[in-house]
Amino acid sequence: MNILIVKLSSLGDVVHAMPAVQDILAAHPNARIDWVVERAFAPLVSRCAGVQRVIPCELRRWRKSPWRASTRAEWRLFTQDLQQQAYDLVIDLQGLTKSALVARLARLTPAGARVAMANRTEGSGYEAPTRWVADRAYPMVPHSHALTRSRDVCAMALGYAVPNFISFGLQARIDIKEDAPENVARVAFVHGTSRADKEWPFEHWVALGQRLHDHGLGVDVLHGNDAEEARSHALAQRIPGAVVWPRLRLDALTDRLATSAGVVGVDSGLSHIAVALNLPHVQIYNFDTAWRTGPLPQGPRVRQQAVFAQPTPDVATVWQAWQAVAAA
Repeated sequence: MNILIVKLSSLGDVVHAMPAVQDILAAHPNARIDWVVERAFAPLVSRCAGVQRVIPCELRRWRKSPWRASTRAEWRLFTQDLQQQAYDLVIDLQGLTKSALVARLARLTPAGARVAMANRTEGSGYEAPTRWVADRAYPMVPHSHALTRSRDVCAMALGYAVPNFISFGLQARIDIKEDAPENVARVAFVHGTSRADKEWPFEHWVALGQRLHDHGLGVDVLHGNDAEEARSHALAQRIPGAVVWPRLRLDALTDRLATSAGVVGVDSGLSHIAVALNLPHVQIYNFDTAWRTGPLPQGPRVRQQAVFAQPTPDVATVWQAWQAVAAA
């Protein structure tokens, strides 16, 4: 059985779709799964166990200049790449016009079908073309976690029960250096987010970093753009022994993050990677939306916690959460 997953963006949404792939393979071990995704996230999807082929696209960039000759040429190449394989099932896990377009372009086998969600869920985008393109559209529980929604669509499309365990299948390549015992365990700070109202105050990060240092832990500071990089260096100047990471591709970042003692971060794609790696992780929320995107238990040990308070959680609360997940 050849299956195509259409989940284009964003980073957190892509991570939340990975357990659906593992569910499919648990129910149908011989399934061949391909995935269409924005090129920026392709290195991460290539690390998702069970994905045979990653088909990159650049719809975000192409729609800015749709009539440019270079855009038309790239679109043709993408279409050719997409249509190399005929699929028995095309699963639109995005629910937007752009994902519906990609699903419509995909080539089906004679008995193949396109499937999608039949309705919007709370806090998520949804556009009608996803239903128009789908041969079968499945109703979603409105109050649904992003991860659960993807798993439910795939389970209904393929006729299996959603497993009662979660596996992301995100594979890191870890180079363990046994000859460096002097290296201290290090905690990664994910302070950057696409929305300013999701940020945690600068001085809170400084205070938390100083507490970690006092308890014998190092601090690594991550960033994804120039503004975050400047903030990272400012934090490193205030936190003893802090190290600012270089900007890395998502596959290399996944490898390096997997060696961390844990992660403290805001609601962002990098935080969701930490959850997928099952690292000890505290995820900070200024809004009561952790039910939709926050970490879900992956086993008997609670290795991740979402901390919510308004206007923002204080340092003591985040520190207590960190101590709990680090001891799990």
